[in-house]
Amino acid sequence: MRIAFKLPIAQKLQKQTSLRDTLAVVTGGGSGIGAACCRELAKHGARVALLDRNYESALKVALEFQGLAFECDIADEEKMESVSNLIEADIGPVSVLVNCAGIVQGRAGVYDMPMRKWDEIIRVDQRGTYVSCIKFARAMLMRGHGSIVNIASVAGIRSMPLHAYAPAKAAVIAMTETLAAEWGHLGIRVNAVSPGFTRTEGMLAAIEGGFMEASAMTSSAALQRLVEPAEIAKAVLFLASSASSAITGINLPVDCGWMAGAGWSAYGGLPPLKR
Repeated sequence: MRIAFKLPIAQKLQKQTSLRDTLAVVTGGGSGIGAACCRELAKHGARVALLDRNYESALKVALEFQGLAFECDIADEEKMESVSNLIEADIGPVSVLVNCAGIVQGRAGVYDMPMRKWDEIIRVDQRGTYVSCIKFARAMLMRGHGSIVNIASVAGIRSMPLHAYAPAKAAVIAMTETLAAEWGHLGIRVNAVSPGFTRTEGMLAAIEGGFMEASAMTSSAALQRLVEPAEIAKAVLFLASSASSAITGINLPVDCGWMAGAGWSAYGGLPPLKR
């Protein structure tokens, strides 16, 4: 008589999220959420290639786990063509693409932000994400396998005083859905993660500089705290791996419940935090 022993849930999940023998490309991998994604993917067995406009920052992160660093402007179509071809030819087939590269905008009124700044944010955050998708997906489509995760933002879902960044991230969510629909039957999954207010170096600098108020961000969040970059990375890992094999075209907010709790401010706010 044979007895079948079922693996504990944790072991099953670990097996499903394993990226051993997988090559992952992360744009914007030199800092913040991008760097956290690189570390999480590498921890689960992936070889990671980082793309960043700041080569020194990318190299510093890459050296943590024997990754590879490339200097690249993701909105430059010719350079992205060259880099994607180089990685495919010299390193190996790319199975996972995580698009983190982007420019973060500070609060500015419509007439306070020069159009050149608006153009640059749209160029990198929207155009750059699209260029990265189409350049790396070409080889994925030929092989009939691949997973793309785009980093969007809750700013692309809710109104914020970010007249370039918010529309760019809304566009990332829209392109995620359209590319998922176009490429799904060819074996490519495309999903997005929308971080809420996240404790990155840039966010902490904005708080320390008085440009943002931590208490205002956390008081409207159901969990009443900021998101950690590693928590975004875990969501990215899930969508990149076979654990989410039936999921494509979604946008997953990871915001400590900020969107769920924001509307409570009109009624006196969320229940007080208890320790």
